[in-house]
Amino acid sequence: MNEILFALWFFAPAGIANSMPVFAARIKALDKLNKPLDGGKSYHGKRILGPNKTYRGFIAAITTGVAVAGLQILIFTNNSWVSSVVDRIDYSSVSILLLGGLLGSGAIIGDAVKSFFKRQKGVPSGKTWFPFDQADYIIGGILFSFGYVVLSIGTYLIILGFYLVLHLVTVYIGWLLKLRTDPI
Repeated sequence: MNEILFALWFFAPAGIANSMPVFAARIKALDKLNKPLDGGKSYHGKRILGPNKTYRGFIAAITTGVAVAGLQILIFTNNSWVSSVVDRIDYSSVSILLLGGLLGSGAIIGDAVKSFFKRQKGVPSGKTWFPFDQADYIIGGILFSFGYVVLSIGTYLIILGFYLVLHLVTVYIGWLLKLRTDPI
């Protein structure tokens, strides 16, 4: 059970960062950053990333990853139960900027790389591309953080499985609440 809790805890900065661009889009003060990462450019006649990959979302994801990692470190150093459960990493000696930045940027860059291939395959922006839409941020977060923190294969599989299911559930709830047009 501790392995599962650790996996969920460790990857939380990436998981939360992945959802931040949607919320950042509703913050009027960030409208100046609502510019496409690809500059509107195309590759083989198709947008490189599409209109929904913006500087606003990119910055919001990385900032959130760092903020969540900072909160984790604060909780870890002040809560003995948490520090006993997530003892595979000494969070008191981890760089907030590095761990949070790697997980947050990995999540958002994983999503951007998937968007490039999605555009090239002709999948319209906003349409589901299963299972890539669900796994992109997980793979990106794992790959980016791997150079800083190496976990067991079992932990990576738990992260992949849990966050894949969590993504499906949250998207389905968004569809039930009529916030999305597709249930997946």
